[in-house]
Amino acid sequence: MLMAVCWIGLVASVLVFLNVWPRGGLFICFLCFLSFVSAAGEFSGYQSDGMLLEAGFIALFLSPPEFLPGLGAMNPPVRASVFLLLWEWFRIYFESGVAKIASGDPEWRHFTAMDEYYQNGPLPTWIGWYVQHFPHWFHAATAFGTLALELVLVWMSFLPRRWRIVCFFIVTPWQIGIILTANYTFLNYLVLALGFLLLDDHFLARFVPRGWRERFPLAAAVPIAIEAEPNKFDSPSLLRPNGTPPTSTPDASHGRGMQAPGMDNEGGARPWPETLRFHLSSLQLALTGVMFAWIFYVSTTLLVWMLWPGAPLPSAPVVALEPFRIADRYGLFATMTRGRYEIEFQGSMDGQTWIAYPFRYKPQDPRKAPGIYAPYQPRFDWNLWFASLGDWRSNPIVPRTEERLLRGSADVIALFAGNPFPQQPPHQIRAMLWQYWFSTPQEKRTQGIWWRRKLLGLYAPTLQREADGKLTVVEWPTAGTPRE
Repeated sequence: MLMAVCWIGLVASVLVFLNVWPRGGLFICFLCFLSFVSAAGEFSGYQSDGMLLEAGFIALFLSPPEFLPGLGAMNPPVRASVFLLLWEWFRIYFESGVAKIASGDPEWRHFTAMDEYYQNGPLPTWIGWYVQHFPHWFHAATAFGTLALELVLVWMSFLPRRWRIVCFFIVTPWQIGIILTANYTFLNYLVLALGFLLLDDHFLARFVPRGWRERFPLAAAVPIAIEAEPNKFDSPSLLRPNGTPPTSTPDASHGRGMQAPGMDNEGGARPWPETLRFHLSSLQLALTGVMFAWIFYVSTTLLVWMLWPGAPLPSAPVVALEPFRIADRYGLFATMTRGRYEIEFQGSMDGQTWIAYPFRYKPQDPRKAPGIYAPYQPRFDWNLWFASLGDWRSNPIVPRTEERLLRGSADVIALFAGNPFPQQPPHQIRAMLWQYWFSTPQEKRTQGIWWRRKLLGLYAPTLQREADGKLTVVEWPTAGTPRE
């Protein structure tokens, strides 16, 4: 069933990419991803999942409703949806900066947070290996720049358009640098895409070939509107896009005010289908306004609680919206990990000779260069990285993986790059803990290795499969040094 949900979401995303019924496709994508996140349990507890759900839901009101909308000239984006997407963009940055300061992590206070950042992240890249060997002043500058960008520069998004354009050209190279030096799944791609909302049609029109500009009806009108009102978005209405007909015709000189719902412009009765459409449109407008206000209240409340814990704000709207994860609190890299640890599963037929299960993405072979996998997220590898920072009792994914490998589970074996026991499952499985460091440039030149590693010992109980199929514990791990 879960695979069916993934395939349905994949087909819907292709239709959105092809601009076929984009609003319906986005709604299906949202439902499918929400179903996946709810069902995947410990594989879906990442902040990036909440970011994508929030952006995906708000994007429903950004997309045109027609089946084949073309360029969407008849239904420009709702202005409030543009604002809420920029509000999410702002909160991802600002709340992450607040979390760094509130955590009290001395590495951020001393600007040493980036000294081993490229090495200790979930899935480093080969570009990160080179950046890791830059001098300390570079890492200190990027640590300071991160705090300055997240806590100060992002406020430029609320300033007039020229400031927003400058902000775009600061944060965009920053995100590209993160994408190249670390694998944070689709997170940075999402933040990068949301940043384009800092730009407007007037600015982007100059990059459109001259022969195509006549296909963009807004291109000619926007420059005048921008100069007159530089703080406004392209759509002139907060909740109603350009293409929606007005519901009133104010004309004081002719003695006419608000138009009655059941009357036309001449005072006669409207046909009932038109009246029904009018009431449905009004209901849609009201529900959209309530939904936008709800999302804004919840996200703002969560931000206020970060700055003022225990602030006396009603929590019922926050709790009601929590299961849908369309308004969340974010706080990336509040504390930095001080070391890189890796869990390695090994199998044996006799308890003497052990063979490692090769991973697809995680660092393992010191001679293998780290890859670039984002926006794809290998959640199994990611979860094992988080598990390596804690105790096996708090991370049941490790002993459960041992159990499945002993029973020869095809689904679990497929998570690895290969099966070292193709004929039959091993009799014993153990999980070993290693500490990894980037190799030095000299080690890379002379030995051809990207990593150095040191065996720390047993991470989880060693399991054995008995003749009757029961699993028993052969060896228990000893208490090790706390990792963070």
